[in-house]
Amino acid sequence: MKKDEVPQDKGNLSNKNMKELVYATDEKGNYTTALSTGWEPKTIALSNSIEEISERIAIAKAQVENNEVSPICYYMEFCRMDIGVLSSYVGMWQWRVKRHFKPRVFARLSDSILEKYAESFNITIEELKNFKTN
Repeated sequence: MKKDEVPQDKGNLSNKNMKELVYATDEKGNYTTALSTGWEPKTIALSNSIEEISERIAIAKAQVENNEVSPICYYMEFCRMDIGVLSSYVGMWQWRVKRHFKPRVFARLSDSILEKYAESFNITIEELKNFKTN
């Protein structure tokens, strides 16, 4: 896209008086940078993905409240992780992390394992053990 055609739509950044750095071509066809306040398709896609993440967090919260899954599942969603990312942070196989989603298995986890999860979620072991639904 040419530098003078960089979109300046109202986006997530325009409310904060910020601009995004994007690549464009100048009049000679060379790549250069330009500032953009937003681009409507990108804003829509970002809003949709944030909405989906919020829904997944709410579902995980309800499942913890109903004792269907452990708090590990909620914090994984809240921290925008998936099984692969979380398992790499805690240094365990994915099947083992999934197993820790079961409330009965979670209740028997040692503090050393819980510490790995707590560190990954940037919370304390007590916060992980005593999940509060605010």
